[in-house]
Amino acid sequence: MAKIQMTTPLVEMDGDEMTRILWKMIKDELLTPFIDLKTEYYDLGLEYRNETNDQVTVDSAEATKKYGVAVKCATITPNAARMTEYNLKEMWKSPNGTIRAALDGTVFRAPIQVKGIEPCVKNWEKPITLARHAYGDVYKNTEIKVPGAGRAELVFTAEDGTEIRQTIHEFDGPGIIQGVHNTDKSIESFARACFNYALDIKQDLWFATKDTISKIYDHNFKDIFQDIFDKEYKEKFDAEGIEYFYTLIDDAVARVMKAKGGFIWACKNYDGDVMSDMVSSACGSLAMMTSVLVSPDGVYEYEAAHGTVQRHYYKHLKGEETSTNSVATIFAWTGALRKRGELDNIPELCDFADKLEKATLGTIESGKMTKDLALITDLKDVTALNSEQFIKEIRKALEEEL
Repeated sequence: MAKIQMTTPLVEMDGDEMTRILWKMIKDELLTPFIDLKTEYYDLGLEYRNETNDQVTVDSAEATKKYGVAVKCATITPNAARMTEYNLKEMWKSPNGTIRAALDGTVFRAPIQVKGIEPCVKNWEKPITLARHAYGDVYKNTEIKVPGAGRAELVFTAEDGTEIRQTIHEFDGPGIIQGVHNTDKSIESFARACFNYALDIKQDLWFATKDTISKIYDHNFKDIFQDIFDKEYKEKFDAEGIEYFYTLIDDAVARVMKAKGGFIWACKNYDGDVMSDMVSSACGSLAMMTSVLVSPDGVYEYEAAHGTVQRHYYKHLKGEETSTNSVATIFAWTGALRKRGELDNIPELCDFADKLEKATLGTIESGKMTKDLALITDLKDVTALNSEQFIKEIRKALEEEL
């Protein structure tokens, strides 16, 4: 068959460690044999980020604004151990944080459900979609290691030179300080993205922070959501028979565990990061979740919601066999290809994305899967495949679909 032609490139952001290995396998086996794949490539591997002083990450975000659709591999956010391992110039910020700040979007994450993999939380009958604010908080923080006794102050200097000043803490010895921020504009974009998404998929929307403790910072999120809902969305929600409500994050966690699912749970940046991992893991695996960043301008960045699978990468480097689940990375590609097809009016590209997803899930449902799923499946007579075998089995299923 002739390869499907693309007209506009995808922005392709390569990544690190085992997911980088899977990235190439997916392209070689599942994409380039069938698509005349057009991408504008950016290497977000830690070595090249270090070489370019992280300019490559900024450039990839700007390219995403230009082309409208990006697909991203998992990347390392370095800690002290990574500083030594990769001989870094500095402890570079989270690439995801940099990209999300540039696009000012909201991340929507939902479990990939497949027959034979039942949620650990037995009452979850429908997927729970996590809506994660993708700007600010700890991902754009400023931190100081306090060397000894002294006063830490929070200072805001207005354009006219007036100051607001508060004491954070009087230190009597070494310690640490962290400064975080957000903007009303970004919170407003987050709120509207959540309300619009709820209307699109006709599901209830929950929003949770900790405003009882954070009486200004978190309370500001709560107030902005409620104000926008009351003025712009209440009548629309009522017409669709869906609900919006606010609750404390600890109450939300307790309620989620007893819920049946089928709703959107909106969280601040860090809460969304943690809770999306909980939901995806409870639904089978961190590699069984879709993730898309949607900006207010209608720019889309698709990614795997999990990390770089460091432990498997070290095994791979030793020549040992790995069984790494590539489903979320495959679905990042299918999401990006489908959106590119929609924007460029290429139905063949959308159809290909649908068939690749069907082939991926069909492979698992036929009893062929990676080890992480084989350990938890209800299916009988399953075959645990290694990383490469799994992708090749998906290719066989895809060729039958096509």
